[in-house]
Amino acid sequence: MPSNCHEKNTKMSWLAVSVVVDGEKADALSDEFLRQGALSVDIADATAGTTSEVPMFAEPGSVINTNWSVNRLVALFLPEANPENKISAIFKAAKVPENTPYGVDGVDDQDWVRLTQAQFTPQQISARLWVVPTWHALVDKQAINIRLDPGLAFGTGTHPTTRLCLRWLDQQRLEGRRVTDYGCGSGILAIAAMKLGAHSAMGVDIDEQALFAARNNALMNQTEVTFYPAEMATEVALQVPADIVLANILAHPLEVLAPLLAKITAVGGRIALSGILAQQADEVRERYSQWFDMQAIEREDEWVMLSGIKKADGG
Repeated sequence: MPSNCHEKNTKMSWLAVSVVVDGEKADALSDEFLRQGALSVDIADATAGTTSEVPMFAEPGSVINTNWSVNRLVALFLPEANPENKISAIFKAAKVPENTPYGVDGVDDQDWVRLTQAQFTPQQISARLWVVPTWHALVDKQAINIRLDPGLAFGTGTHPTTRLCLRWLDQQRLEGRRVTDYGCGSGILAIAAMKLGAHSAMGVDIDEQALFAARNNALMNQTEVTFYPAEMATEVALQVPADIVLANILAHPLEVLAPLLAKITAVGGRIALSGILAQQADEVRERYSQWFDMQAIEREDEWVMLSGIKKADGG
């Protein structure tokens, strides 16, 4: 066994080989691990959790370096694959120095469903609004509780962009109002609108899996929400513009969709835009100011939410 390798427990269900390399070596090393029989390879920021950690975000279609400057790779093997016997050949093929330290650790077979569920706990959004996974008991039975599990679509209440929208919704007067959630994902915002008193809610998405998940989530929460694929939604939305429009997407799609979102918002209606990084806020705000009187910016971590009121002359 190489001297730079940690001792392994051969009774384990899998073996995890971990190594830290520079960013330019990560992809080649990952590919070589897979060629040599790895079941999976995870690449993560080796500085995660420290002051040196650098978060990376990207808009659709943008080009960024997909690896960090220092990467931690963890390759998972079956024990019979004897990965420690392949390390020298893997390093050589990936042009990684052969004296690079690495570790081999056993991984127990575990209840992965239970471990995954443990990552998702009840989220208190406001004094009266909670998002609670189905496997958890309600923390506050008197609150407005949205039952939602992680699944195929974005939106569980754990991400700042979703929380910003939910808090904003909770501050609006929704009684008798029509709500449209454009880019609905899991349907959480449309469902929340109905539970908070909206007259009607519509969700729109380009992803059929998201629409499937959203419909199931609405049923689970006993709320009546109509969900449409984007190609069908425009005609429906234009017939009766919404009093409130939400779009929790990303900055670039929001800029592209600005004329459409303006058309489906009633005069005097309100719009909320999320999925925007702080440095992108001014550009998005300027784009929407043609149709909306833009309000104050709400912020959580690196993310912001913009809101506005549709002008009488806003088209």
